[in-house]
Amino acid sequence: MVNNAPVGHLNQKPETRYHDDDMKLVSLDVKAKTVIGNSLRYHLYHLVYNCESEQEMMDTLTVACWECSIIHLSWDLKFLDSLGKIWEHHTHVLKNNEKINAMDLNSLFGNLQNYEETKALCKDIKKESSKEKYVTTKDGYILSMQRIPTGQGGKKSDKPPVLLQHGVLMDGGTWVLNSPDESLGFILADNGFDVWIANTRGTNYSRGHTSLNPSDPAYWEWSWDELVAFDLPASIQFVHDQTGQNMHYVGHSLGTLIAFSAFSKDQTLNMLRSAVLLSPIAYLGQISSTLARAGADAFLGEALYWLGLHEFAPRGKAVADLLSVICKMPGNDCSDLMTSFTGQNCCVNSSMTDKFLEHEPQSTAAKNMIHLAQMIRTGAITMYDYGNVDDNEKHYGQSTPPVYDMESIPKDFPMYLGYGGADELADVQDVNTLLKSVKDHDPDKLVVQYQDDYAHADFVFAVNAKKLVYDPLMAFLNLN
Repeated sequence: MVNNAPVGHLNQKPETRYHDDDMKLVSLDVKAKTVIGNSLRYHLYHLVYNCESEQEMMDTLTVACWECSIIHLSWDLKFLDSLGKIWEHHTHVLKNNEKINAMDLNSLFGNLQNYEETKALCKDIKKESSKEKYVTTKDGYILSMQRIPTGQGGKKSDKPPVLLQHGVLMDGGTWVLNSPDESLGFILADNGFDVWIANTRGTNYSRGHTSLNPSDPAYWEWSWDELVAFDLPASIQFVHDQTGQNMHYVGHSLGTLIAFSAFSKDQTLNMLRSAVLLSPIAYLGQISSTLARAGADAFLGEALYWLGLHEFAPRGKAVADLLSVICKMPGNDCSDLMTSFTGQNCCVNSSMTDKFLEHEPQSTAAKNMIHLAQMIRTGAITMYDYGNVDDNEKHYGQSTPPVYDMESIPKDFPMYLGYGGADELADVQDVNTLLKSVKDHDPDKLVVQYQDDYAHADFVFAVNAKKLVYDPLMAFLNLN
């Protein structure tokens, strides 16, 4: 089978090898582990896309299920045993009436209880993924986007589309890494919304380009300015074109910054019904994350860029070496990196933290990290500062970078802002500065939620987020 994925993309059917004696799965292609990740229902969109027949599609599904068991995604041994019963001789044909009695099939596909329902979902995935696999930006980046068109039991959406946009060093898995009854992506789908999940350039599923490869320095020559100018409008336009409807937007962290910046320039609003901004990032001058502040003050991103490393790869040796130096500075506790960056998350359980560290953090551009560091050091929201008058004049026609003016956000656009008292990235003082900027917003069009014990990751990973955040969030969406 020919794989037509773009340059650098990981969309690749796993290769299987079998032992003739016991006809059991021996191993899988390493890339499949990356593709499958921690949420099977999410990553099947990638796997099923390349299947050329129903049988191949079902074999791929079974391989994926087996693989997820092998990499210990918190499923008990009964699941592995039950999967062994699925295989039948060398053809590995699924029995039409085979019950897959895993620990609870809800943890895989919602309420799917048998082969026929599973097959129906796979057909739906096949149908949808063949329609809308990639989004190409005007500057050539090929972005992967996933759609959850049905909720539990295969019920199709009967509400408007919702576009979910993750934060920095993350990807679309943010919205589905928790169990289905705790993950916003699945909760929205189960409540009738047509869910679309974006992945920004440089993340695992959006590393394609029409002419560049991620190994090319030029591939990483961008900051969040380009996400505002290219990724966000391309994603919104794509969903609008596919559905014929205006959509709701939900962003977390950097996903809020690019939205605020676009809104301030009156971009994309003609295709949006409302926006939900969780852990809102706009101003960063009061950031209380000691590690983030130390990285900005130490010019971590600039150091990598000056060394010729244009990709900021958190798991790479260069970043690890520089981070180790920062961690040795007085006042920096790196024993728990997630807490050191985000603040003390009240309600993210340890198993979720382990999942997060398996899947994240992911790469971004060093230039993007430099841009965020500039915001921390200056407290302003401007476009990327090239550091000298000549280069700024060349790019902007003025000596200083243009400002994103939060007061220019249309006052009648419906927005829901959710922030936490323990968040050290979207610090309360910075959020208050943002709220002052939108103080003249139509009060009927602005909902502000404050959760005292929530930190940055709680808004997407907390075990109680459905009750505290997602239920009121959905009530807001239903009103708009």
